[in-house]
Amino acid sequence: MSDETHPVDEMLPPARLGALGLQHVLVMYAGAIAVPLIISGALGLNPEQRAVLINADLLACGLATLVQALGFWGVGIRLPVMMGVTFASVSPMMGMIAAAKSGGNFQAIPTLLTIYGSVIAAGLFAFLVAPLVGRVLRFFPPVVTGTIITVIGLSLMRIGVGWAEGPLTVVQMVDGAVKVIPNPNRDALDGLAMALFVLLVILGITKYAKGFISNVAVLVGIIAGAVVASLVGAESPNVAMSFADVAKAPWFGVVMPLQFGMPTFEVTPIIIMCIVMLVVMIESTGMFLALGEMTGRKVGPEDLTRGLRADGVGTIIGGVFNTFPYTSFSQNVGLVGVTGVRSRYVAAAGGVILIVLGFVPKLAALVGAVPVQVLGGAGLVMFGMVTATGIRILGGVDFKTKRHNLFIVAIAVGFGLIPLIAPNFFKNFPSELKLLLESGIILASIVAVVLNAFFNGLGSRTEAEAQIAQASAQADI
Repeated sequence: MSDETHPVDEMLPPARLGALGLQHVLVMYAGAIAVPLIISGALGLNPEQRAVLINADLLACGLATLVQALGFWGVGIRLPVMMGVTFASVSPMMGMIAAAKSGGNFQAIPTLLTIYGSVIAAGLFAFLVAPLVGRVLRFFPPVVTGTIITVIGLSLMRIGVGWAEGPLTVVQMVDGAVKVIPNPNRDALDGLAMALFVLLVILGITKYAKGFISNVAVLVGIIAGAVVASLVGAESPNVAMSFADVAKAPWFGVVMPLQFGMPTFEVTPIIIMCIVMLVVMIESTGMFLALGEMTGRKVGPEDLTRGLRADGVGTIIGGVFNTFPYTSFSQNVGLVGVTGVRSRYVAAAGGVILIVLGFVPKLAALVGAVPVQVLGGAGLVMFGMVTATGIRILGGVDFKTKRHNLFIVAIAVGFGLIPLIAPNFFKNFPSELKLLLESGIILASIVAVVLNAFFNGLGSRTEAEAQIAQASAQADI
């Protein structure tokens, strides 16, 4: 690598690139297919239709990731970003489905086409407003970004712990019918032991391995867990790796645009989905700033605009290819910190792998067969690294002469933890606000920005950039 090449732009050897990209895919896979599974279940789609949604999601994930990581025509932040369906869209889409069912004469496909219409419109909306949202850097000095990144890590930890506990539901035959029921083996000791095993493997490789093997510690840990899961069999069915779906899955499948028909555009669903995209864009701003700190590449207003435009383009791709709104996946931010590999081409390699999985359902089923408990140990490492990065940034903040900064961090973190500690805290608030209030990342961002403006003033974009650079140097990021 030449002295002029930034680590973000480093092109790694193909074998290393593929392994690191696969590591990113394994980390995000469970979250990537979760939303299609939830929505297809709520709509009552048959197995073939459900398979179409999953394959379409993998394909769209890959396409959106390539746009974000490589950048095309002023779109894409060109950082190691993986794209996936945002969970912020689940509640509104479930609301649309519930409204369709309450009206009588429910039909799954027309309801799905209404959702796709709102997704495409929301993606276009995000693309158009991205320049406005992208010019907010002055509101994000290190005391704000460090706080937000810390809360992002703490919020993600819930996902990692949930993986270690096991799936919330399982599919079983009940009275001769296939039904989804609560998982009776959630929190079983064998599942927790599997997560601990993967964690210990990752820690051992991190300490004793060198070079490339150390960089793929998470991948090796997941593979080791999958091997153990494939060997335990009937002795521990809770964590056994089943290959039944792999055997049934075809080798090749084609995802066609607008496969279910032309989307329908209705005003109310479009407005709801546009609000979702505003929430997504605020969260993405925090993710981009976090990655900028972790990779050592300054993220300016133009970069934010390109990244947020890619969220919009990814969402349009999602609507056209029979899936849902896309965002920068926070699950993969921690992996950058764990591996120290900052190349955006690693994310691009992950995008290519996702596209291949979208066309080869059997491979997708093989990846999906890895028990979620295996990911639990990896999640604790990765999401903890995000929290640690936020703390490191805060280590470069002036708390001695500007004691008000302590109040900013303390109160913002407190608000950010409310949805984690007390999920029903906002149950009596208007439903229109719950989309914002139920996200700890959004709460922490709003409170930190407002309190920083109250105590320290708005400042200027140049001043904020200088503070970010200074804090990054002091935090040795």
